[in-house]
Amino acid sequence: MADMMYSAQLREHCAAFERALPAYMPKTGGLQNTVAEAMTYACTDGGKRIRPLLTLEFCRLCGGDVAAAMPFAMAIEMIHSYSLVHDDLPCMDNSLLRRGRPSTHAVYGETMALLAGDGLLNLAFETMLRADSRVALPAERVLGAASALADASGIDGMVGGQVIDLESEGKAIGLPTLEALQEGKTAALLTAACVMGARLAGADPEKEEAARLFGYNVGLSFQIVDDILDVTASAEELGKPVGSDADNEKVTYVSLLGLDEAHRLAAERTQTALEALTVFGEEANSLRQLAQALLTRNH
Repeated sequence: MADMMYSAQLREHCAAFERALPAYMPKTGGLQNTVAEAMTYACTDGGKRIRPLLTLEFCRLCGGDVAAAMPFAMAIEMIHSYSLVHDDLPCMDNSLLRRGRPSTHAVYGETMALLAGDGLLNLAFETMLRADSRVALPAERVLGAASALADASGIDGMVGGQVIDLESEGKAIGLPTLEALQEGKTAALLTAACVMGARLAGADPEKEEAARLFGYNVGLSFQIVDDILDVTASAEELGKPVGSDADNEKVTYVSLLGLDEAHRLAAERTQTALEALTVFGEEANSLRQLAQALLTRNH
């Protein structure tokens, strides 16, 4: 997947991320060992790593120190992974498969998976704010990046999107509610990934806004394509169950708009994202390739 989707620049970021990841995972041989193992399981061996790559690449594009941004790239992947662990729980989507293997609660049990998600949420902020993560960066950049992630993760972002999602099950909702749901559940964290990279580099307002617009529109396009794949792809291709939205009586872009209009809207969002990159010139070609690949992906 990465070879098809990622440029040489993004593959370099991805390889650096995977090399560094084990050092950021919790270490304990004590009485907390089971939850530490569950946290590590949730973060490793799977996923496209889109969010950390966006943080690293926008830091590079804005002239920042990519190595100094690595703890922040780790943090956003921890937040994303925790959200998937909780999303799969029996009280949420009750999914036994994630990233082509058993979900965290299927391996470690519901209670330990719940705690693993909580642990990852806290570990994300511990990782960003510990002394060795802050030493190479001005304090205002650290706080700006951490603030972006906090805002995107809470009730006005990812958690809020999940609330709307749960309370909309079995109800006839319109496009404005569906967009608000997905702005929180999916687009908020992708937007934060881009803004974090820009802030860590000390980007000017024009470039930070470009990063925000790119992340927001890629995020919404990503979710529309997810909805399309939920009815057109196989479980083997996706690495998770298909048809779950219909099973849970959820309104999606496909059920609301139809496949053709969903495809059109995803393409429109992607085009808006591409236009936002103009300020970066040809240096942003890796992100242009990524946006197009995410639009046309089959898993």
